[in-house]
Amino acid sequence: MSTTKTDYLVIGCGIAGLSAALHLAKHGKVIVLSKDTIRESSSNYAQGGIAVALEKSDTPSLHYQDTLEAGAGLCNKEAVKVLVEEGPSRVNELINMGANFDKINGNFDFSQEAAHSKRRILHAKDTTGKEIVKTLGNRALKEPNITFNQSTFVTKLLIENKQCIGFEALQKKIPITYLAKAVVLSTGGCGQVYQYTTNRSVSTGDGMALGINAGCKITDMEFIQFHPTTLYQGDKKTISIFLITEAIRGEGAILRNSKGERFMQKYHPQLEMAPRDVVARAIFKEMEDTNEAVYLDLDQVKKNVKERFPTIYKRCLESGINISRDYIPVSPAAHYCMGGLKTTTWGETNIAHLYAAGEVASLGLHGANRLASNSLLDGLVFGHRAAEHIINTIKTTIPNTPLPSQETKEIPNYKLASVKVIRQKIKKLMWKYVGIVRQETGLKKALEQLKQFEWILDIDDANEVLIETQHMLTVSKLITHSALVREESRGAHYREDFPKENEGIKKHLLAKSLEAPQTL
Repeated sequence: MSTTKTDYLVIGCGIAGLSAALHLAKHGKVIVLSKDTIRESSSNYAQGGIAVALEKSDTPSLHYQDTLEAGAGLCNKEAVKVLVEEGPSRVNELINMGANFDKINGNFDFSQEAAHSKRRILHAKDTTGKEIVKTLGNRALKEPNITFNQSTFVTKLLIENKQCIGFEALQKKIPITYLAKAVVLSTGGCGQVYQYTTNRSVSTGDGMALGINAGCKITDMEFIQFHPTTLYQGDKKTISIFLITEAIRGEGAILRNSKGERFMQKYHPQLEMAPRDVVARAIFKEMEDTNEAVYLDLDQVKKNVKERFPTIYKRCLESGINISRDYIPVSPAAHYCMGGLKTTTWGETNIAHLYAAGEVASLGLHGANRLASNSLLDGLVFGHRAAEHIINTIKTTIPNTPLPSQETKEIPNYKLASVKVIRQKIKKLMWKYVGIVRQETGLKKALEQLKQFEWILDIDDANEVLIETQHMLTVSKLITHSALVREESRGAHYREDFPKENEGIKKHLLAKSLEAPQTL
């Protein structure tokens, strides 16, 4: 097995990874690795925008309060304070790099999104993530100290004397070892464990699984955010992964059920601008009652929808929906994981020299329910902070540990076929039993069925489909165990058998293995 050495390794090329890499590159050589192409990340497909207190009437303290309110009592106040106070500086740096956010008469056109008390969402039409990734990526491509390695799938973190020294990977299916002073995990989320998700195919929970397999602590995995509105393709067809940004509701769109009735007044005083978990459950209930989709009515949107939301306009047209005159059929889908590898506000995990930033990390920033458009700011701020901590504290040399060669194995076709079937079964049972509405019987059924698939964890073959499915199984067990232990409803976690918050368990759950987590 060949070995590559560098000062710093960054796994993932979304906003958190690029933010970390750009800062690290000022102090050494950086290799940024992506499982697919360098453009394939959840960040790149974020539509709505990036939340930041830059508008004249807004303040970081108001952004702080809104984030705490959305988090349902479980936000880490220190982390939220860091986000809202350092966010403006990071975004201004982004603007100075050339990020082109929408303006009206020379001033930024801040939009409104759910649970925000102010219009504070900077956007670039409906492709804000793409604009930010492009800006950071173009700068990174010009950095002589940054190298991008595409089609590189990390299979195992290497730990020596309780310190991360690198990892093993498959680079275009060929085994390779990487060694460095520090590793930053910025691998994104785990939405692909669900049958219906806004996440891209690469979001299989790799970083979370790699971390817990290496001995990392993991927290808050029961808190999965389901985005209320993704494009729904009819009665029995699957839900598209295509997201309909809630910025549309921020501009005035309202929700109607299959009878044409507006319904959000039954569920929350903020109507369509209620927190995401409330809107998602309301849509789920309306769909359950009618067995049909609900609809977004854009008649109240004053802006030219074709100009403000060109990507959505084009995608809906492909499905025969003209959003200038037609309702958009929508349904919820798995979107974001508030849980992940437990970190400090500097991105440190409990393993030395191993850092995590972005959706793969969980420092309590989002609490039980992430405030809309805080995710891009999260990646920007905490990717930078992880790099800052590495630069200031890690003074060791690149490890020079001799490693045993690894034989390349090939999984038999009959086993691989079984693994592919298991992958689909995991997605379906997670949606059915560990989705928007949960209860004890269903969660226990999910654990029983997941246990039947555990034999795949014992297969040690260098096959990406197999390893991805192992990661999906690992993460699914973490989510389900946590959902079963939390006998209350809080934020994005809703238990039908425990429909109210329980102040007695207003705590974070911490897992150290694939068994039931404990309260912190």
